[in-house]
Amino acid sequence: MLADPRLIVGLDLPSVEAAREMVDRIGNVVTFYKIGLTLLARPGGVAFAHELRARGKEVFQDWKLHDIGAQVEGAARAVAEGGCDLLTVHAEPQVMTGAVKGRGSSDTKILGVTVLTSLSDGDLVDLGYGFTARDLVLKRVRQALECGVDGIVSSPLEAAAARALADEAGRPDFLIVTPGVRPSGADLGDQQRVATPAAALQAGASHLVVARPVIGDEKPQMAAARIAAEMSAIH
Repeated sequence: MLADPRLIVGLDLPSVEAAREMVDRIGNVVTFYKIGLTLLARPGGVAFAHELRARGKEVFQDWKLHDIGAQVEGAARAVAEGGCDLLTVHAEPQVMTGAVKGRGSSDTKILGVTVLTSLSDGDLVDLGYGFTARDLVLKRVRQALECGVDGIVSSPLEAAAARALADEAGRPDFLIVTPGVRPSGADLGDQQRVATPAAALQAGASHLVVARPVIGDEKPQMAAARIAAEMSAIH
């Protein structure tokens, strides 16, 4: 069973102990993990992220930082100094600019979160935005490119348009990380804008974030291996 470095498994579990056990069960089939707010906010959560890196894993700290630029700059500096592969901030210009400044010359890559994949067009109307999800994502992709972040987080449905904008800007290395990926027949859960792993990669995604279809499976190692096998067919 071969790992695919483009597969990021979200450890959306209630405790550090449960997350550590899940990583042990999955073994070498997965090399990249996302740690979200539930774990990061727990005692030992950030230390667990560092532990995974010490074990040779890549780690995505999904803080989704959102504050004034100076605060985001300081937080991004702290995360980068501790050691982190990917760090998320909300894709607003002041926030992204602060994060880029904070990470400095470290290896930490900054991702701008465009529109949460749980939000529909109707939800955006309720929030006061005058854009559809797609239009708001593309506006924020343009801003992300201007601010010099390393990539964005968007649903698979906007990945192709985001990739086209990055290519136009001369940024073939621009990361497009897509949650909302579900294998065929899987439960959609709370996600609104989803696609299969193959479809997301074909649309231009560089990395896929998958949580429930792996960690909710009775055999998470096999579930991850099936997704990695589907991904490996797409280059």
